[in-house]
Amino acid sequence: MLVLLADADGHFTPGGTDTRAALARARERGGFVRFDRCGPGGMPPVARLRHPKWALVIDGMSEQKQVIAPVLIKDVRVFDGVSDQLGAARSVYIADGKIAEEPKSPPPGTTVIDGGGRVLMPGLSDAHSHLFLMGSTVAELMTGASGLPYYHAAYQAEQMLMRGFTTIRDAGGDVGALKQVIDAGLVAGPRIYPSQAMISQTSGHGDFSAVYESATTFGGPRPRAEQLGIVRVADGRSQVLAAVREQLKRGASQIKVMAGGGVSSDYDPLETVQYTEDEMRAAVQAAADYGTYVLVHVFNVAGIRRAIEAGVKSIEHAMLADEATIKLMAEQDVWFSAQPLEERDHHFATANSTKKNHDVCEGVAQTLAWARKHKVKIAFGTDMLFDPAEAYMQSVLFTRLATRFGFTPVEALRIGTSGNAELFRMSGSRDPYKEAPLGVIQPGAWADVLLVNGDPTTDIGLLADPGKNLAVIIKNGKIHKNQLS
Repeated sequence: MLVLLADADGHFTPGGTDTRAALARARERGGFVRFDRCGPGGMPPVARLRHPKWALVIDGMSEQKQVIAPVLIKDVRVFDGVSDQLGAARSVYIADGKIAEEPKSPPPGTTVIDGGGRVLMPGLSDAHSHLFLMGSTVAELMTGASGLPYYHAAYQAEQMLMRGFTTIRDAGGDVGALKQVIDAGLVAGPRIYPSQAMISQTSGHGDFSAVYESATTFGGPRPRAEQLGIVRVADGRSQVLAAVREQLKRGASQIKVMAGGGVSSDYDPLETVQYTEDEMRAAVQAAADYGTYVLVHVFNVAGIRRAIEAGVKSIEHAMLADEATIKLMAEQDVWFSAQPLEERDHHFATANSTKKNHDVCEGVAQTLAWARKHKVKIAFGTDMLFDPAEAYMQSVLFTRLATRFGFTPVEALRIGTSGNAELFRMSGSRDPYKEAPLGVIQPGAWADVLLVNGDPTTDIGLLADPGKNLAVIIKNGKIHKNQLS
């Protein structure tokens, strides 16, 4: 058994095989001193860089408190995530990772940024992201080295932060360890609400086994997607209960279930309804027992209605819904997690998936219009998959809410900040960031903010080019980009 030591900067080095001696050395170095066992699947990517197989790594990384200098941003007009218009020019003070009351005199070491009249807004959020899947192609996931998608996800996390997305709800993929190292400040990236593996029935949207293979419930082999922790195929109430509890054990803050046919999968037409009501209720019950909720992938009317009847609180996609079903979502206080997709955004190898992609994209505008009409709670997400070169479209998709699908810029900004944050809070006791408000600029809120060159409340298209138009990016009080000094 090899001991890995981590110093105060998060650098891992071999520490020999004597745990007591290694513990003493760690203390001398001012590094991490608490050790826990975890298997290769639970090792953070930063540990894998040093040794991909050994099983002893440092735990409790999030307990390492980073010392970050206070920040004073002067002369900014603030969109606070809630209001209809910008406030008068003022200063915003940040200390200990949160928005704070400005002191009479900033303490020594405070970083001062002259906003020059620019707009300060909360960091953006994405309610339907897949860090593990957006960074790798299908070929890389299915045939590449097991560690590859983890490294790709870490890279995409940093890129996402530099686009101004400071929080995401990850809707499926093994990102629990990545969340830990990001929260510990070892890797740059957004806050992550992980769902871990997506739960699917046999022949459902998450079943990526071959036709000739027996179902796993009959002793068939686990498909590659299950081995990587992308999905968990479960049939019947007992297996569904176990699958949900497994994801909660692995750090899920909410649970993702496949409730209907999908575009990228081979065995399930869009109109299929997946999981019986009893199975769906089992998932909801197991999640509720841990203080959280279930979100479901589903496009069609029957699947949406079954999910709502079972107690699901967040419907993902829903592009094939009718108006009566959208209205039902409003009546039952169920969230509509929408993706403002166009047909050109995804490309598929088969004619079947290409046709399904056309069908669902045709329904985006109408379902969003109905949702606005009936005052459904709308969240924004992207669902970008399997094409790393297109990951930048995350920013473009957000701006489409206003440029293509009828929302005003301020309405879109509210959805992408405080609106999504309200949805994230439904994870209750599982919420990893419940210590402070998200998606708003107010005293006591997390200091996740963007300083924009221009006014996104009148020209939301500015956010489609974050490299040019985001002058400053701050997450958790730490400056990740500053073009002004």
